[in-house]
Amino acid sequence: MRWFPRISNIRRSLADEPANLASPEFKANPFPFYARLRDEAPVHRMTLATKESAWLVTRYDDVAMVLKDERFAKDIANAMTPEQLRRLPWFRKLFPSLRRNLVNLDPPDHTRLRALAQKVFTPRLMEQRRVRVERLTEELLDRVERRGTMDLVRDYALPLPTTIIAEILGVPVEDRNRFHRWSNAVLSAGASPGRLWKGIPNAWALTRYIRTSLETRRAQPRDDLISAFIQVEEGGAVLSESELVAMVLLLLVAGHETTVNLIGNGMLALLEHPEQFEKLRNDPSLIKPAVEEFLRYTSPVEIAPERFAREDVSVAGVTIPRGGLVFAVIASANRDARQFSEPDTLDITRDPNRHLSFGLGPHFCLGAPLARLEAQIAIVTLLRRLPNLRLKLRPDRLPWRRGLLLRGIESLPVSFGARVKGHEPINTAAC
Repeated sequence: MRWFPRISNIRRSLADEPANLASPEFKANPFPFYARLRDEAPVHRMTLATKESAWLVTRYDDVAMVLKDERFAKDIANAMTPEQLRRLPWFRKLFPSLRRNLVNLDPPDHTRLRALAQKVFTPRLMEQRRVRVERLTEELLDRVERRGTMDLVRDYALPLPTTIIAEILGVPVEDRNRFHRWSNAVLSAGASPGRLWKGIPNAWALTRYIRTSLETRRAQPRDDLISAFIQVEEGGAVLSESELVAMVLLLLVAGHETTVNLIGNGMLALLEHPEQFEKLRNDPSLIKPAVEEFLRYTSPVEIAPERFAREDVSVAGVTIPRGGLVFAVIASANRDARQFSEPDTLDITRDPNRHLSFGLGPHFCLGAPLARLEAQIAIVTLLRRLPNLRLKLRPDRLPWRRGLLLRGIESLPVSFGARVKGHEPINTAAC
């Protein structure tokens, strides 16, 4: 594979840090690198493309601890000294209002915002989208079925969650390509200095778009999530303007990006493991454990969003200093043999499967029910409608998306035969 020579250089010295964690080449197979870190340097300091130092935490128990431990702050201002804050690089001082979201706040602000969000973004509301998700998967496959070929990401995995989150928020569906382009640029900003500069105007455009949507809803409320967030109240508390913008931005981006990766990565894993493909196609009731295994095995969220040490903290015998930037590597924890038997084997019947792909503790992913629902329906419908799926490119030639935190296939060209006669629609609610 294209990535192998570069990763193999790591064998000489971890201190050389040859791996660009945000590059497509690394994304293709980061797991050998993380395996070596778990064995030799479970807490590893390296320099990012932004020239910042970061500590990678890679073992399952340590990752779980970092995700829950209050000694690791989400808000940088709660961790660093005044002098450290003054020395922050320029890009960390941009868009302060956008950091007022669930991902980047600590209690009590996080607790307040989460309580408000849970009044609106409920599992029950997400389950009510089941019929719409089922209908949309059929419509998307109707469009490509006669072709005999498609890009599984562009034609299926991407439009499904982007359409659903756009409808839930009340964003015009015709704008979905724009906000995906903006969010993709923002998420890949950490891949290189050049992409950092490219991400800035995209962040501005996305912010302006959200502010315009908020102004429209204030004048004319609708039956959508943006209107609900404007109106929501808990114990007299409401969302401020900056919190509204940050909340909508978070849902727009996280509400589709991770699910695109889950569906695309999951289908690639199945296509690379024909025996698992056949097992699931022949027994769709396995879709729930299968999706949990895709979450573990492919890690659509490769690295948990950044945290900062509030004080000097010892992890696996290594002291992370106060203010240190810490990344809990979910993709590594999900392949840790200390937690999972045969961790590098895809097993859609794996039980138990305590992966960390949705996080742990107070920052557990709010959208997990929706992501699971969309992936379960998307994959089981795809296998029913197009059971003869096959890759059009060798796996080592497939392009992967740039970016530090997420891991997703960018394009997945497949071919397939005609629809199998006699296959009745599957009741996904019973799966």
